[in-house]
Amino acid sequence: MNYSYTPQSGAVKFTMILSGAVFALMMVLGLLMRAAQGEWLDIEPELFYQILTAHGAGMVGTAGLSGAAVMWYFLGRHIPLTKAVFWIFLSLFIAGVVFILGSIFVGGFAGGWTFLFPLPAMSGGLWEVGAAVSFMLGYTLIGVGFLIYYIEVGRQIIKRFGGLANALGWQLILGRKTDDIPPPAIVAAAAVVIFNSIAIVLGAAVLVVSIVNLLAPEFEVDALLAKNLIYFFGHVFINASIYMAVVAVYEIIPEYTGRPWKTTRIFAIAWNVVLIFVMAIYWHHLLQDTVLPAWMLITGQLVSYFSGIPLLAVTAFSLCVYIRGSNMKWDLTSALLVISIAGWSVGSIPASIDGMIAVNKVMHNTQWVPGHFHTYLLLGEVAMSFGFMAWLVRGKNIRTLSGLDKAAFITYVFGAVGFILVFLISGAASVPRRWAVHLPEWILQDRVGTIFAALVVLGTLGFVVRYVLGLIFENQASGDQISGDQNSGDMSSGGQPSLGQKA
Repeated sequence: MNYSYTPQSGAVKFTMILSGAVFALMMVLGLLMRAAQGEWLDIEPELFYQILTAHGAGMVGTAGLSGAAVMWYFLGRHIPLTKAVFWIFLSLFIAGVVFILGSIFVGGFAGGWTFLFPLPAMSGGLWEVGAAVSFMLGYTLIGVGFLIYYIEVGRQIIKRFGGLANALGWQLILGRKTDDIPPPAIVAAAAVVIFNSIAIVLGAAVLVVSIVNLLAPEFEVDALLAKNLIYFFGHVFINASIYMAVVAVYEIIPEYTGRPWKTTRIFAIAWNVVLIFVMAIYWHHLLQDTVLPAWMLITGQLVSYFSGIPLLAVTAFSLCVYIRGSNMKWDLTSALLVISIAGWSVGSIPASIDGMIAVNKVMHNTQWVPGHFHTYLLLGEVAMSFGFMAWLVRGKNIRTLSGLDKAAFITYVFGAVGFILVFLISGAASVPRRWAVHLPEWILQDRVGTIFAALVVLGTLGFVVRYVLGLIFENQASGDQISGDQNSGDMSSGGQPSLGQKA
């Protein structure tokens, strides 16, 4: 059954307002950090690391929130979803954010978004144990919200398609005849439900034991195991945010090309490969931990090489095929969605380079790494989210890019590309990441990066303001329509609405 509308649209539209506002705020924090590194702004190191922690946690969390909203909206076309579940998920997310922000800007926590054990307990007097506990409790609340979300999505997918294996297209992969082929959105959702649920459960486990260790230091935690669990959780979660948001590409682009995005055998195989790869690729973050078994380090390098193939072969290549000869209609939505796939694809290149053991030893703790993951985010997941926001207020007709839309799009993309290139160039020159104070020879790159960051913020504000205004005009038009219907009813039936009109 294909549901012709999504009854969850109100909750999703509200969530995207929050997402857009927080994206903009976190980008401003990033701008402040670059300006401080470039000595255009004086920020005390203690505050810098608090901002760094908030920026990392905020961007990753908001990427997950916006991706979840995108996927929830389009899944509503294919399976029934319980609206209350989304509100529970959103409420837990907001509660978690309150705990996290309180721990940082009230409690002074500055241990980084990865809460890497045992750093939260080794503050050097900069924050109390309660601040670290509050930070981790906030993460735990957000994780519980996501688990509730995935349980609902998984339950409805299993109910509709008879199991997650069917939803992943196994019948198609095995060559069995079936008239019930899951659409791309379902295949993607089934994969995300599996691997991100595992990541969140393991993340919750390490969060709980870390909290216990903070409150009872005699409770010992294996630091290497904790690091593996933390990086597994963090790496899978941020990847899941992109894999949820890409559903917008599968569902929206066909409106612009006139060609449905179909689930083929290759498409299903690729997503099943992604399901495995996404849970193994985090090992490339541990290549400097020589105490790990050699097979883990080798696997991490190999998976880093091959992980981009399913993406490039299925989503990026397929997008080019769908666009070619289709008389593609271009507006802000289609432009952002296409650039998001391009950015996501290009971002796999510096990630694969960093996954090489010989390179990783030299460059992993440099600005090369924020260069590659800002490519995934700014030109990937965030661009997908902004494209979805533009589509939500597009109206029934596809319009060409207006002058303001072009200005916002060009400003954002130009700023993002420049911002990312400065990170990559600095990383290649061995400029370290996560340093509040920079040496004089690094200042020029910092200042150039600050200028590009300002452009990204301007473009983002353009997208967010456009979206909010679009919702306002949409509500006004809806109110005018209802008023018109009521007036028509008054004239035609003595004050009673005629059949088919809203009372």
